[in-house]
This record gives sequence, C-alpha cells and structure tokens, in this order.
Amino acid sequence: MFQDDLRAAAALSHATLTEALAGWGTLPVVEGMRYALEGGKGLRGYLVLESARLHGVAADRARHGAAAIEAVHAYSLVHDDLPAMDDDDLRRGRPTVHKVWNEATGVLVGDGLLTLAFELLADNECGVLVGPLAHAAGARGMVLGQARDMAAEAAATPLSLEDITELQDLKTGALIGWAAMAGPRLAGADPDALGLFAKHLGLAFQIADDILDVEGDAAAMGKAVGKDAGRGKATFVSLLGLDAAKARAAELVDAACDALAPYGAEAASLKDAARFVVARST
Repeated sequence: MFQDDLRAAAALSHATLTEALAGWGTLPVVEGMRYALEGGKGLRGYLVLESARLHGVAADRARHGAAAIEAVHAYSLVHDDLPAMDDDDLRRGRPTVHKVWNEATGVLVGDGLLTLAFELLADNECGVLVGPLAHAAGARGMVLGQARDMAAEAAATPLSLEDITELQDLKTGALIGWAAMAGPRLAGADPDALGLFAKHLGLAFQIADDILDVEGDAAAMGKAVGKDAGRGKATFVSLLGLDAAKARAAELVDAACDALAPYGAEAASLKDAARFVVARST
C-alpha cells in the first residue's frame, strides 16, 4: 500500500511542478530547475498528501504543498552539491546541476526552486503553510543545520551525540516535520501528534542515511563494517557503532508509529512509511 501511495504522491507532486513551470521558457536556469526536480522518491510530498488525507483535506489543494516541499528539497540538494558546499559530481545517479551547466546556474536554480515553493503556497489557498515553511527552511531550521554541519567539519573537536542529534533535527528533520504537519495545519487541526511522528521519523531517516553511507563504502571497498566504521566526521554510526545505530533507528521507528495512535488504522500507510525509512537501500 505504502509503495503505491508513495509513487502516486510523487507523480502528483511532479505533475504540479511541471504545470507550474509550463511556459517559463528554456533558459538554463529554468531547464536546470526542471532537471533538479526529476527523480527522487518524493517522501516529503507524500507526507504532505497523506497528512492532508488524514484530516479531510482534498488532494487537489494539498498537492501545492507537496510540490512546494519537493521544490525546497531539490533546492537544498542543488546548493549542497556546489563546490562551496559538498562539491559533489553526481546526484540521483546523474551529473549534478553545476556539472551540467555551471556554478552560477546552480546557485540560480536553487534560488528559483526556493522561491517557486513560496509562489505555489501563496497562490493556491495554502497561505497558512508559508510562515512555517520559512521557519523550517531558513536560518532557524534547515539552513542553520547546514551551517552547523559546515562548522563541524572545521572544528577541532568532533560533535557529541547530543550535538549531532540537534544538528540533524534542523538539517533533515525541519522539512520532514513541516511536511507531516501540513495536513493538520491546512485543516485547522492540532498538528502535535504528526509533529512528534515526524521528529522521530526525521532522526531515523538520518541514521539510516549514515548506515547506508558506511555499508555502501564498505561494499565498494571490500572492507568489513565494524564499530569503528565511519571514523572522521562525526556521524551516528561513528558515535554509536553500526549495530547500535541500527537499533536506535528501529527504536525511533517504533516511537514514530506509537505517535500515530490517535489516527488508528487510518495511519497504516504512514506507519509503513516509517518502516520504509530504515529498510530502504538508497
């Protein structure tokens, strides 16, 4: 059920974004925006649509929120990939935007995607989501998390487990939290249960990413993965060890599912989404 829901949500988000960009021409910045929006699982957009469904908000209204969060996520990836940040050559199995075009275009593509997100919300009866998205994506949310991540790379002392948990709650968790709480906010309902669900889900997501990085590197290099895997920049795996990190991710998934108790059986797909986060292979 969840995989079908995820694919349907991704298709609706992408169709909404394609519609929004129709008629914008073929300048490199616009082509770069379209390019950056291709691929990906669409988990954040799914969370918007599913949380909306739980609160009786029509998909035709919620789709603009789903498209907006996918645009913000794509912007963050484009900027993360730039030479001034992570300097990555590949994203989603393809050359990154600045490799296809150039660095300046990469900056503008990210800027264009971010502002497109707010245009989608402002123009489609989703104004209640604008302020929370500005908070989640900005210098009190994702941007702050990225800034702390960059500072950690140059710091003499590695981050503690508490530090990295707080960092990732901002860098990864802020947008996931916004997505999960979009439905109740659109409905004028209490978002607390889905906010707690998202808090656990976002942290589990990041731990799963750290595990995938270590196991992928080990597989590529033919090395065993042990307690010392991931040494260097502090990650959940380097701080906890691989087995303990996996156990912590599983605990967080259980906690995320428990937070959905007020929704009963209607939250089955969201529970499957939480389990998917730690079971995925990419």
